[in-house]
Amino acid sequence: MKTDLSRSFFHRAQQSIPGGVSSPVRACKSVGCDPVFIERANGSKVYDVDGNEYVDFVCSWGPMILGHNHPAVARAVTAALAKGTSFGAPTPLEVELAELVCQAMPSVEKVRFVNSGTEATMSAIRLARGYTKKNVVVKFDGCYHGHADAFLVQAGSGVVTLGIPGSPGVPEEVVKNTISIPYNDFSTLEATLSDDSLNIACLIMEPVAANMGVVPPAPGFLEKVRELTAKHGILLIFDEVITGFRLSLGGAQAKFNVMPDLTCMGKIIGGGLPVGAYGGKKEIMGLIAPEGPVYQAGTLSGNPLAMAAGIATLQTLAEPEFYQRLDAKAAAFAEGLSSLARKYGLPATLNRAGSVLTAFFTEGPVTDFKSALASDTKLFAAFYREMLAQGIYLAPSQFEAAFISAAHSQAELDLTLEKTELTFRKLAKR
Repeated sequence: MKTDLSRSFFHRAQQSIPGGVSSPVRACKSVGCDPVFIERANGSKVYDVDGNEYVDFVCSWGPMILGHNHPAVARAVTAALAKGTSFGAPTPLEVELAELVCQAMPSVEKVRFVNSGTEATMSAIRLARGYTKKNVVVKFDGCYHGHADAFLVQAGSGVVTLGIPGSPGVPEEVVKNTISIPYNDFSTLEATLSDDSLNIACLIMEPVAANMGVVPPAPGFLEKVRELTAKHGILLIFDEVITGFRLSLGGAQAKFNVMPDLTCMGKIIGGGLPVGAYGGKKEIMGLIAPEGPVYQAGTLSGNPLAMAAGIATLQTLAEPEFYQRLDAKAAAFAEGLSSLARKYGLPATLNRAGSVLTAFFTEGPVTDFKSALASDTKLFAAFYREMLAQGIYLAPSQFEAAFISAAHSQAELDLTLEKTELTFRKLAKR
């Protein structure tokens, strides 16, 4: 494995980019190595500037569910590109994609496109506050909803990977309106939401937590959240930036049959291009300008390239048995990983939701942020470095997910298990 050019680019990047990266976890500090710089991707593979080939389980942090450079998506983007890259004006493509999103997501009657998952979540809580005329946002420990000020409290994912408890630059008067409670904790949930004096506008949650690693909801937990929010006049926001169009065509809400008031979506609805969206009931969405007084805007919102890619992606995802095939592939792969961990006596807990999974290096079970933090991050770092050297590209954090795409062949998954066995055998001898 050559790394000369990657090291050179990283050195150059540190002179002009903070930390040498445009998003913190990419720096690979927590896993004790420098990042590889990716030059191109196709199908289930990514290729770095030194010519190394990797089987990719990052999938651009989730959205490449069809694999990289999928022919239908590439054709759609190429056709849109020939007509122009940005108009700052309405286009037929955004209408078509909006219709597809509303058809697929059972709770979404109207949708507004933005440019990222962070824009979607920050816009959704502004809308929730405008609708309820209340201020406080409730979230769950370890759930990451983007880097807006209100969310950087017990935020999981990149924040915990870097050992940052919160973030300087976030005013106390902002975070005082955010309450963070333990995930899957029924009693704290009920005590918090039942206290009307807290002035709670909304509860925002990942219906399957995926930013402390993958942590599914306990049986009945989503139903209890829905029951209590409805009872106390609190809007329920599902952050489906990861689970939307991943767990099913209708997201986690369709999978679990629990309907939120608002839904946030991310890059998967644009085939991996920069895009996000939030949507929900017409009554609530009607408050957004210009229809209503809650302001939110963006020149690049509804960008034609992202809209074209999104249409091609969602049409492909709607093909019969797409999710059944993907889920079966991921289930067999996850069982293989668990079997190998047991075989070599390594402390490991495998959590999976559809084609999204995390191997926590702890005896487990992992049901919330506290139990996720019990993971042996040094063991994960050693595992990461060994797998990277063998051509397996994973997220450089114990607290992120791995993603299976339709492009991953059974042969590639079997090869990954073989390389995992070699790595586990080596780690077990330490």
